[in-house]
Amino acid sequence: MLSRAGPGGVDATSIGQPYVGAVISYSVLSSGRRLGVVVVSAVLVAGLAGCGVSSSGLPGLADVHSCAKSELGDIGADPPGVVPNVPVDIAFTCGSLDVPLDHGLLPGARADGRLTLRVSVADNADAPRGVLIWLVGGPGEPGVPLTADITSGFDPAVLRDYRLVFVSGRGTGEGALRCPALQDGVGDSDFAIPPPGSVPACAEAIGENRRFFATADTVADLDLVRQALGVDKISLDGASYGSFVAERYAITYPDRVSRLVLDSVVPHDCYDMLNIAGFARTAEVLRLVCREIRCTTDPATDLSELVRRRHDGVELLDTIGGLSSGKPDLNGVPAALHSAVLGDPAALDALVAQGKKAAATSADHLSQGLHTTAICQDMPGPWGEANTPVAGRVAAAGVIAGRLPDAAFFPYDRDTALGNGQMVACEQWPSTPVVPFPPGRNLPAVPVLVLAGDHDLNTPLADARAELARAPQGHLVIIPGSGHITQDHANGAGGREAVRQFLTS
Repeated sequence: MLSRAGPGGVDATSIGQPYVGAVISYSVLSSGRRLGVVVVSAVLVAGLAGCGVSSSGLPGLADVHSCAKSELGDIGADPPGVVPNVPVDIAFTCGSLDVPLDHGLLPGARADGRLTLRVSVADNADAPRGVLIWLVGGPGEPGVPLTADITSGFDPAVLRDYRLVFVSGRGTGEGALRCPALQDGVGDSDFAIPPPGSVPACAEAIGENRRFFATADTVADLDLVRQALGVDKISLDGASYGSFVAERYAITYPDRVSRLVLDSVVPHDCYDMLNIAGFARTAEVLRLVCREIRCTTDPATDLSELVRRRHDGVELLDTIGGLSSGKPDLNGVPAALHSAVLGDPAALDALVAQGKKAAATSADHLSQGLHTTAICQDMPGPWGEANTPVAGRVAAAGVIAGRLPDAAFFPYDRDTALGNGQMVACEQWPSTPVVPFPPGRNLPAVPVLVLAGDHDLNTPLADARAELARAPQGHLVIIPGSGHITQDHANGAGGREAVRQFLTS
């Protein structure tokens, strides 16, 4: 969480209360393999190593205590029919890590201030394959409250072989960057259009310190976590935006990673804020769904026609993409689109309303302030980096989009590309210095598993393939029927089985 971060309107909270220790007991999916009556118990109670300040002066964890169940969050539920479940007991220790607000990554005098990040660490300090840090998505989600849910998805072999670690990164959780108008207007959406004035108000509330909440700073924090645990190398499992953090960490510190799992990939240096690959993937997936349910319409053509008529491409993009998060819920989309084309929009309007309701969330669960800060400072727009003057951004985006043929935007349109919420927000985000990241760099030559759901509309398959091309030892696994984040409980066993095989081979 954030402790004292200096001026800028950032909420500050601190850890300091003792907790009653708890061992989490639950059932962990055992990779979809039928084991009959075999029961595996993996009780991990070896105690926390590497905490406190080491003799070499490396930073360590403070406020160390046995995690309470309330800190680690709820346990996820597998979909019906996924078997078998294998009982596992696992203990976690919680603590906090003090990190500098300013890692000195930008030119000039270093700013004062410290941040306090929450960390949860499995107690099997002697795990034979070392530390595995699970990196959550967003950006804006805190990791520690997802400890129980994510841990409950791992095979017992992984839990025995690796010491799991979760981190609530800077600007998330109890220390979230809080921008109330933006949060209320957008929730956890990537593409919803922010309310007028909410983006500049958010940037003003955070103040000049916003330059310290990009991924480069998160990567530097992550290396301090590694040092605090007293290990030379770590393995990383990153989902969605977490894959971006994993990639950037591996490229920044290539000698400090052992293995990478990249699930629902955000590519590390070829992000497209216009979302052209996402548009094309929408057409492919909707037609795939239509074949699966044996419908007789062309949902991509229907969607294109509705965008032309209704001029609400961004709203439909946000709605349909949301239905592919977790277990895809796209089967009703072709019929809803076709009915709307024929003059009855009731079903489609209901899907839109459902999506808006589902997107509502608090900053504690996903900070839209951190989300917007990181996206607009990490991801170059058509105008260039975040340090580009605001005044020319809209015109520059129009020039880039204008060079593309109309067909490039199918089944949406040019207005959808230029008007999606990320574009609108980042066009307004104040010019901010950014830590340079050289383009064209490959991932290190370590084993890399790239996972993609074949029904995922949030991170297109083209992005997974692009990252695979940058991984000398990469392997791509496409999970049939899976939506966004293949390791999510809702997506069943396929992604987690691929992870088990990769991590234990």
